[in-house]
Amino acid sequence: MKNNILLLKTLLLSTSQSNIYKHTDDAKKKKRIVSGFIGSAIIYTMIMVYSVSMCVGYGQNGLIEAAPVMCALTVSILAFVLTLLRTNGYLFNFKEYDMLMSLPFEARTVAGCKFLYMYVKSLPWYISISFAMLAGYGFFAKPSVLAYIVWIVLTFLLPIIPMLVASFIGFLIARVSAGFRKTNIVQTVLTIVFVLFCFSLRYIVDGMFKNDKVEQTLQSIAKITESATKYYLPAGWFSNAVTKLSLTDLFLFLGVSAVLFATVFIIVGRSYRNINSALKSHAAAKRYKMADQKEKSVVNAIAFKEFKRMTGSTTYMVNAAMGEILAFLLGVITLVIGFNKIVAIVTNNAPFDAAILQPAIPFIVYFFIGMMATTAASPSLEGKNYWIMQSLPIEKKTMYQGKMLFNMYLTVPFMLFATLCLCISAKVPTINTLLYLILGTALCAFSTAWGCVCGVRHIRLDWENEVEVIKQGAAVTVYLLPNMFVVMGLCALTVFLGTKIDHRIIAIVFILISTTLAALSYRRVMKLSK
Repeated sequence: MKNNILLLKTLLLSTSQSNIYKHTDDAKKKKRIVSGFIGSAIIYTMIMVYSVSMCVGYGQNGLIEAAPVMCALTVSILAFVLTLLRTNGYLFNFKEYDMLMSLPFEARTVAGCKFLYMYVKSLPWYISISFAMLAGYGFFAKPSVLAYIVWIVLTFLLPIIPMLVASFIGFLIARVSAGFRKTNIVQTVLTIVFVLFCFSLRYIVDGMFKNDKVEQTLQSIAKITESATKYYLPAGWFSNAVTKLSLTDLFLFLGVSAVLFATVFIIVGRSYRNINSALKSHAAAKRYKMADQKEKSVVNAIAFKEFKRMTGSTTYMVNAAMGEILAFLLGVITLVIGFNKIVAIVTNNAPFDAAILQPAIPFIVYFFIGMMATTAASPSLEGKNYWIMQSLPIEKKTMYQGKMLFNMYLTVPFMLFATLCLCISAKVPTINTLLYLILGTALCAFSTAWGCVCGVRHIRLDWENEVEVIKQGAAVTVYLLPNMFVVMGLCALTVFLGTKIDHRIIAIVFILISTTLAALSYRRVMKLSK
């Protein structure tokens, strides 16, 4: 454990945003770090409010005794999912692998340190949920002071067992898939399914409140959580340790966590080097045949390189393609259910003609398609390999053109499909449909060029984990937030104008505006490339 703690301390110091803020002289970097802290504080506050509200619901319905079990299950499920999605990138195939493995430490020590690093980085999520639920539980249950102490101590142990289980599953996935070319396909599919479930959860909650089934639902959840302790023993140990102050359950929790940690990383350590070596290498087809090479333009070659970069990263794939997947699903669902029925569901059967929403169709589709432009993150994703791109006989503008071309290849087909589906379902006239398709293409061009402007102006090459660029990067934030709110406003504006002006005129005006903005953004990228 001394070696684990030594390595962990070094990793935390080298990646700590507060430590970087303390020692850097870069004013822009300091502003970016402060913005990140503010954003994180807002997210954690929202999580805590939601957790307290959950306990208030339990307390008002006389079910507060189920709160400890619900807390244990919530933290455990979140820890399991987050760990399973982060295993490839934290435990395996991480950036500083060669450096760490060259140090005089055993492979299982390095693996254990990376696990602890992942645990510490995720700990604020678990603490926010657990401490907030403790406040709600304390208000209604009025437990002893010792119960508070036990809850706080066990909060730091709650995520360990599910994280170890998820890490071992991730190890098995990596072990099996190490010899395949597409090693991240399982994690990518799991991530997409989980995100789609989160989107659908909103409608489940709305249905529950609309039908006045809150009390009945809470009672059912309480029964389910109580029965879950029979299958997931740590939740029962946590509940008994808090509510009954059971020392047996407390020591069981401590002992099982320690034994499981040692066991998992003894097993992982035996294959750790082999798995990482396989993941960092490239599989070759057994029946390889030499054939004539096809000549491609440099711009297309860069676009293909960006495609390979995206498909090789679970985080990049999910964030870049999620909007397109949602747009595709929207198109299919609209064809099956009907445009008018979808509008009635979203507006809670508001009495108005759904036809007035037709001018907003391109912006509705673009709300998903333009959710993230790959060009906002791709310049920074070059990272420490950026010098290779600079040393090639390729102009920077050519490199950026290739990155923009890839984003067009990614967004335009999904936009065309979703827009066509919505237009067919809404029975939009043919001429209007063609104009909406042109407008959608112009919006994709603007998204691509404006994203590249953000990506180049806020380029960051000193990242240690690609999550810092794809999810938390300043370029992505500057692109995403204004774009999202402007599109929401444009949806409302086009609906209003549609009641006053011919729909074709509205489409033509916005085609001209979008094309002009796309051209200006592209021109700006070309200037920045110099």
